Amino acid sequence: MRLQKFLSAAGVCSRRKGEEFITAGKVAVNGEIVVELGTKIDPDRDRVEVDGKPVNPSHSLVYIVLNKPRNHVTSCSHPGENVVVDLVDIPERVYPVGRLDKDSTGLLLLTNDGRIHHRLSHPSFDHEKEYDVTVAGPISDEALKKLGDGMPLMGTRTRRARVTRISASRFRIVLQEGKNRQIRRMVRKVGNQVIHLQRTRVANIKLGKLPAGQWRFLSENEKKTLLEIL
Repeated sequence: MRLQKFLSAAGVCSRRKGEEFITAGKVAVNGEIVVELGTKIDPDRDRVEVDGKPVNPSHSLVYIVLNKPRNHVTSCSHPGENVVVDLVDIPERVYPVGRLDKDSTGLLLLTNDGRIHHRLSHPSFDHEKEYDVTVAGPISDEALKKLGDGMPLMGTRTRRARVTRISASRFRIVLQEGKNRQIRRMVRKVGNQVIHLQRTRVANIKLGKLPAGQWRFLSENEKKTLLEIL
């Protein structure tokens, strides 16, 4: 098994983050630092460590919904910052699915299931993400239409989105992609500024009334439905 796949399957991090750990010299196999991404291991025989801590394969798949509070970084490790995994106190090692920037709040999925991570994170699978957005000043119907129609952003064009007005300075937007700080950048392009951004849904999973900073396991029905659509 490739080393980065082993790290993902063991619930340490995503496969991409595992590649970063390897090239940064944080991963050792049988006591030797490994920096080659093509390295293969035998999970039953080889001893793997990340930052000096042993990695054991996780055989229990875990699916968690967290209401991410402000000022928490969506990461497994970020020196000097509060990270979302520290809010979840369970024996299994889980990692966040996709990103939600430090200033944003709301629904974040955490799991040790690498397949779920890949399929929910990659835009090619077209899974919806819904956000409740409050902006600094009243936003016009024309501006909301521009957000929904798509616009040039970061060297490409955003996909069409469903946008619904809630009040003069608040709206709901449903995306099928997730570029870095996308909604904040889009709102700036129409002459406004986001002051509160909360994700309320990912695919079929809804945030509901879960308090900020709290988490829960997916219900059996949520998990069944999620696995079926993936």
